[in-house]
Amino acid sequence: MADLTLRDVKKSYGNLNILHGIDLDIKSGEFIVFVGPSGCGKSTLLRSIAGLEEITGGTLEIAGEKVNDVPPSKRGIAMVFQSYALYPHMTVYDNMAFGMKIAKESKAEIDKRVRAAAEILQLTKYLDRLPKAMSGGQRQRVAIGRAIVRNPKVFLFDEPLSNLDAALRVATRIEIAKLKESMPETTMIYVTHDQVEAMTLADRIVVLKDGRIEQVGTPMELYKHPGNLFVAQFIGSPAMNILPATIERAGETSLVSHLAGRKSPVPVATPSDAQGKAVSFGVRPEDLYVATGDDFLFEGMVDYVEQLGEVQLVYVDIGRPDQPLTAKLPGNVEIKRGTVIRLAASADDLHIFGGDGRSYARRRTAVAA
Repeated sequence: MADLTLRDVKKSYGNLNILHGIDLDIKSGEFIVFVGPSGCGKSTLLRSIAGLEEITGGTLEIAGEKVNDVPPSKRGIAMVFQSYALYPHMTVYDNMAFGMKIAKESKAEIDKRVRAAAEILQLTKYLDRLPKAMSGGQRQRVAIGRAIVRNPKVFLFDEPLSNLDAALRVATRIEIAKLKESMPETTMIYVTHDQVEAMTLADRIVVLKDGRIEQVGTPMELYKHPGNLFVAQFIGSPAMNILPATIERAGETSLVSHLAGRKSPVPVATPSDAQGKAVSFGVRPEDLYVATGDDFLFEGMVDYVEQLGEVQLVYVDIGRPDQPLTAKLPGNVEIKRGTVIRLAASADDLHIFGGDGRSYARRRTAVAA
């Protein structure tokens, strides 16, 4: 059982600041995912928790103990990297047992833990194989098993699936989800740039940008209630459509006007002084649908269609100077390039962001974790 507490954690290399005062509480047994674009500081933050990077400010506590100056080997942490880093001349059994042998654990204890980890990861029948005789996904599971046998307080995963092909990535992601279910009291922190991994694995997601936390929440909280424009466009694929708009009427339900003078009521509260101000109006591509009557949000010509089978991405020219509107529609709906289409969305799926990029509070409904 291990809670983690980060208070004003900073990391810099000379005059280059990487982490700018990170405050975060991680509960024992949580699966936390750090996500963000390249260079946002997620791997640096993970390595700082592991002790592989020395923090230059703030405090880090694990299980109530300040560990700023505690060496990595004494923090009760096991880390799985992008690279499997297996010894090619050793069997799977010996690779998994190596750390325990160095720590001079008894042969009986080593055998017990290695076989227990192999059972969890479905590696029992491969224990006598060399790494070269295994697939990439199996090798990554061996690397995870090597971490499991250490019986750590905290697991750290640094983009462990990035070297796998698409099919293996899905299969190994499922294995990691099952691993978490089998170890409910173990805290896990996972770094990825892949939002699918973040959405499917995390209890909570920490969205990072430029060394700062943008928002922390469950996957559906971030998807349904993004705190700002960055989170709104980073979480979800394709990205949320963002359009310039004006608050025509402020209040508990706001009236927003956008392209071509269309006006839409949005169940988002805006203060009275917001009336007449320029804002950003957002709607996710998957929340749009083809309108059959005069009640619609957008009208425009279909510029391009990407048919993906189950769904299709439809790009519509609605007069935006920068880019077309994107709609994610069922694949069995016939949409032809060059035709005019009308699109609508439920008012509950519309978003408003102020001039500072922050979202206005909406009337919340229950959101599944």
